[in-house]
Amino acid sequence: MADFRPDPLLDFSGKVALITGAASGFGALLAEELGRRGASLVLGDINEDGLAPVVEKLTDAGVAVQAVACDVSSETDCAAMVALARENFGRLDIAVNNAGIAPPMQYFEDVEEETFDLQHSVNVKGVFFGMKHQLKLMRTQGSGIILNVSSMAGLGGAPKSSAYAGAKHSVIGLTRTAAVEYARHNVRVNAICPFYTLTPMITDMTAPEGATVEQVHGIFAAGCPMKRLGKPEEVVSAMVMLCSPALSYVTGQTLAVDGGVSAF
Repeated sequence: MADFRPDPLLDFSGKVALITGAASGFGALLAEELGRRGASLVLGDINEDGLAPVVEKLTDAGVAVQAVACDVSSETDCAAMVALARENFGRLDIAVNNAGIAPPMQYFEDVEEETFDLQHSVNVKGVFFGMKHQLKLMRTQGSGIILNVSSMAGLGGAPKSSAYAGAKHSVIGLTRTAAVEYARHNVRVNAICPFYTLTPMITDMTAPEGATVEQVHGIFAAGCPMKRLGKPEEVVSAMVMLCSPALSYVTGQTLAVDGGVSAF
């Protein structure tokens, strides 16, 4: 990992990147990709046991890493991650608000208030609290890049996922608003919207009564022009691109990584 020589477009040497939800899925893979391209990392996840092997692998590869337990629904925890970056590396160049959860699939009328509130606590507050403190530091620095992980459910309707879709639509609203507010400070804010991808959120999902997970995956794939689900590395490649300092005139955008679904 330490011997990797990136193309200048994707060179993160000397950059400091913060990633939430870094114990698995997109977060863990993105940490590895940014680390081998020269970035120092601040990683957070509520799952400390899952975060530990990610940190160990990166450290063994010579990547500078700081890690902390982080519940993104807590503003205190989100602020602590930004403080950790400032205290240990002196700045924060890139922040990826990746942590998120998905509820069991349910019809709209069956969603309980507790489920709705949890979706918004993690998927909306988690992004808002993170951005609030990331933006403050980046404004002071006069530069920064924020990438928020939304979903295709944030771009359109998502049957049996109403609470999740509402939360992910909110992520896009927060992204666009911050992009407009902070563009004058040389801070760029974008979002990525993956289609169903084979991360633990999808592979470990609970299928609706009367169906198997494999059947649900088949239904998802049938709705995609490529007739398959996404691979985590396909989404992470797009995330790396959106985090590139070279994309200096791109802000307020939402990139669908969806196998062509949004082309319908």
